[in-house]
Amino acid sequence: MPITRRRFAAGLIAAPALLRAGSAGAASRPVTVASLLGEDKPETRIWRRIAEILARTAPGRFDLRIVSNAALGGEKEVAEGLRLGSIQAALSTVSSLSAWVPDGQILDLPFLFRDREHLGRVLAGPLGAELKARYAAQGFVVPGFINYGARHLLAKEPLTTPASVKGKRIRVIQSPLHTALWSGFGAYPTPIPIPETYNALKTGVVDCMDLTKSAYVGFRLHEVVPVLIETGHIWATGVVMFAAPFWKALTPADREALAAAAVEGAAYFDALMLADEAASMAKAASEGGRTVPAEDRAGWQDGARKVWASFAPQLGGIDRIEAIARSA
Repeated sequence: MPITRRRFAAGLIAAPALLRAGSAGAASRPVTVASLLGEDKPETRIWRRIAEILARTAPGRFDLRIVSNAALGGEKEVAEGLRLGSIQAALSTVSSLSAWVPDGQILDLPFLFRDREHLGRVLAGPLGAELKARYAAQGFVVPGFINYGARHLLAKEPLTTPASVKGKRIRVIQSPLHTALWSGFGAYPTPIPIPETYNALKTGVVDCMDLTKSAYVGFRLHEVVPVLIETGHIWATGVVMFAAPFWKALTPADREALAAAAVEGAAYFDALMLADEAASMAKAASEGGRTVPAEDRAGWQDGARKVWASFAPQLGGIDRIEAIARSA
């Protein structure tokens, strides 16, 4: 779904708020920020924090205009908007950027990371720097990574084992790796933009999907798929990103201020996400949702290792993947 001028303007009008960092004088540089979720969610609150930081560190130099609730489209549309220059800033999962940077799929390998701390240490090293360079080459300037939390299976029934998903139609991110993962378990992957998943699940276009706990409730999916199976198969890594044309037009001082604000905002986002997961699951439980543990962990992990082997040639080889898994 391309971002037209009419759609872009409609998104700005529909936005619940415009947030301005510093004064709104002529010197302020307008920054259109796309957010998939509402004002109360970490995906939007991070940009409010970044604006507050910039009001102190670069007063009057940036005018952040936050367009929330996916008014500018899903992740793919937003990424395309950044490359075109119609959107200047956004968050994204690395999965949705895999069409431009396939190397980022290494972060999506199932059961690769033991926990969020393990993932953070890996991203603070050479791999994180390498991926930032690759994103920049494709038009996405990435000052920092964020952690959306672990992805879990969502369904109308407790699909707790790998065998139970066989024959199910599952919504997937538009990513070859995610498609391969669920195909390997005998499911039928169907790429659907995140804003359309509620209706797709409600009408039976798909039977299930996977998502983080925060977004599960953020998109009200607990209303249509009330069972969350705690598979924790992928740590959903994301980026704080800016459009390269916008970034290149900034002065070195403005780049430094914006990058520092983004890095601080990323840490704030990760803390918010932990709290939001707990609040989201409490809300889901109060409205009929339930959480069940995954069974046959060995079976889930066996399926994951097949994905490792399949994608190893394009991700630096199986030895590299195994080294990341073993790293401290």
